[in-house]
Amino acid sequence: MTYDPRVVPIVIGLLLAVLALPGAAHSDGGSADLRFKNHQFTPQKLTVPAGQPLTLRVVNDSSETIEFESFRLNREIAMTPGEAITVRLPALSPGSYDFYDDFHQDVPEGAIVAK
Repeated sequence: MTYDPRVVPIVIGLLLAVLALPGAAHSDGGSADLRFKNHQFTPQKLTVPAGQPLTLRVVNDSSETIEFESFRLNREIAMTPGEAITVRLPALSPGSYDFYDDFHQDVPEGAIVAK
């Protein structure tokens, strides 16, 4: 089977858009804000209740494009300067879920800690 490599970024973008949509697995749960400014995420550590869906609002308050990425949360979203996104997450099991800016390796990692 062959594929056109130009289609891969489009398919990935569509999948990420679908993941960000509210769905049956999401309900009105907690919400939290993350802000990227001065080359770091604030807060770096965010503690949330385990077992509840989470709506995370991420704001890129910088002058550079960043990528909010978390392998454990299965999220990877590029954000232009000034852009705000909403990331809807299902109920998280207790644990730590790292996130980072994959475009800038020197940015300190952050963590969402579900307790």
